[in-house]
Amino acid sequence: MKPSVPFENYLIAKLEDPDYAKVYLETALEEYSKDRDADAFLLALRDIADAQGGLRKLASETNLNHAGIYRALGTGGNPKLDTLEKILRSLGFRLSVEPLVSEKVADTV
Repeated sequence: MKPSVPFENYLIAKLEDPDYAKVYLETALEEYSKDRDADAFLLALRDIADAQGGLRKLASETNLNHAGIYRALGTGGNPKLDTLEKILRSLGFRLSVEPLVSEKVADTV
């Protein structure tokens, strides 16, 4: 029998793939749009940061202090837009806006 791998190790390995990380973030944002609980999105950012070298590396790349990164991405964190943009950019992503028209059409079908 093949030994099992702890889920966290499995997830971090999967999140090294940028396409998988993108879907992971998109899913967390979709959940936020349903329940308005930002903690899942912040956790997703932390997980991706871990997969890319950890929060210390992220702090260094964003020129934000380590404690500030932990606060921003911690439970109940509420990062400023500028901080969120720096974090996303460092992780290889960017903010974008999409119209809601497609969702409204899908809801009526």
